[in-house]
Amino acid sequence: MGDRATMAEIAQAVGVSSATVSKVWNGRADVSDHTRQRVEEMLRLHGYRGRRQWRSEPAGTIDVIFSEIDCAWEGEHLRGIEEAGHAAGVRIVVSSLDRGETARRQLVQRLRAGRTDGAILATMTASGSLVKALHRMNVPVVALDPVCRTAGDLLSVDAANFDGARAATAHLLGLGHRRIGLIAGLDELMCSRARRDGFLAAHDDAGVPPDLGLVERGGFDFPSGIVAGGRLLDRSIPPTAIFAMSDLMAIGVYEAARLRGLSVPDQLSVVGFDDLPGARWASPPLTTVRQPLREMGALAVRSALGLAGGGVLDTRLLIRESTAPL
Repeated sequence: MGDRATMAEIAQAVGVSSATVSKVWNGRADVSDHTRQRVEEMLRLHGYRGRRQWRSEPAGTIDVIFSEIDCAWEGEHLRGIEEAGHAAGVRIVVSSLDRGETARRQLVQRLRAGRTDGAILATMTASGSLVKALHRMNVPVVALDPVCRTAGDLLSVDAANFDGARAATAHLLGLGHRRIGLIAGLDELMCSRARRDGFLAAHDDAGVPPDLGLVERGGFDFPSGIVAGGRLLDRSIPPTAIFAMSDLMAIGVYEAARLRGLSVPDQLSVVGFDDLPGARWASPPLTTVRQPLREMGALAVRSALGLAGGGVLDTRLLIRESTAPL
């Protein structure tokens, strides 16, 4: 181990996780006295200074990094992040990597030249290369709604996607629908896989075989909802209900139905996922699964500051006017 030891190297030397070293560094109480003493001794031995001085100076900046910022989904996360940052007295700096590798290199260079007390990596930005770069700089990292399962020493904040999709599908089955279409998200996203599993689990619970011929893939956006919804509605025997894995795709289904002269919910029931602000103002108001986006953002800030340990937040089905009995 060199003179400028990283948090990961300290953790390896003591035989604990980087998350445990971070807890000790940030003064968290949920570490045993024996482990705390061993970690503190190793920190002192190697003169570990991290990104700030043993809490003698207040936390200053949290960097929040999105792959892109183009819809209300990111906006809701940012509302919670800003509120928690204000409460903690830290500055929030938001970046987007929509320019690819160039943007990532520029971000890493800025962080090396400046000062940050933690980084929140949203969805696809929680990549191995970026996480490794931040760990080398001794920056605490939190993955927000990560695209895949994170390493054991990386804190993450997520929503109960499986439970939410299961509740949404059970609601449609309870209304008597048996031909339920599914507009899935990108297969590489962990949330997409969890929501698909919840969809299938609800069918299994009800003893109703799912019709896998009524599955289309979308991109979590409005245009893909129109296209995927249209494909489902153009089947020789179309579904009587559609569960879309995002509100934007669900609103796209509304448009696909309108173009075919179909009424929601009289001729087609629709359920979304997210509960973005526009869901309640849609016509008719959209039945959807509330994903606690603001609360997730706030928890990510607290976790980056060592005040929380990440976690999975509950989802909740909100029944509005876009669903009706078969």
